[in-house]
Amino acid sequence: MNIPFLDHWLGRHGERDKGDAAATVHDPERAAAITELLSECELLRSRAAQAGLELDDSPRSLTALDQLPPRWRDDPEELPWLGNDAGLYLGTVIVRTVPGAAWHIWPGGHPVVRLASGREIGVVEAGVEWAFNGAPELSQVYAEASEA
Repeated sequence: MNIPFLDHWLGRHGERDKGDAAATVHDPERAAAITELLSECELLRSRAAQAGLELDDSPRSLTALDQLPPRWRDDPEELPWLGNDAGLYLGTVIVRTVPGAAWHIWPGGHPVVRLASGREIGVVEAGVEWAFNGAPELSQVYAEASEA
């Protein structure tokens, strides 16, 4: 996912980590704003609600998403967008529930989740793979992140 406006915003607000040229947010208010922005996932939340599932940003909701019949695969135009949202939702759950996890924005606006160990998880890629293929399961990616 490319979020150029976020990359520019971070650069204007001095939130660049010069060591790796990626945006790192050190201000808790700005970090919260970015988390809120990335957690919207409107398309995924809408499709889940249509299936009777409320996404509450919990690990349990990831398991429930994994169990939904993949009806979104019937719409090839919507599929990549839904996968992107699934990845952002996965990242949201990790950031909100795994101690030390935070969003990290690479140049060009590509978001990843950085764990306390320094390991980065390409949540958007995992979400797109999940939407297209059903694997890796979102709950499995979460389980691996929470063990790190």
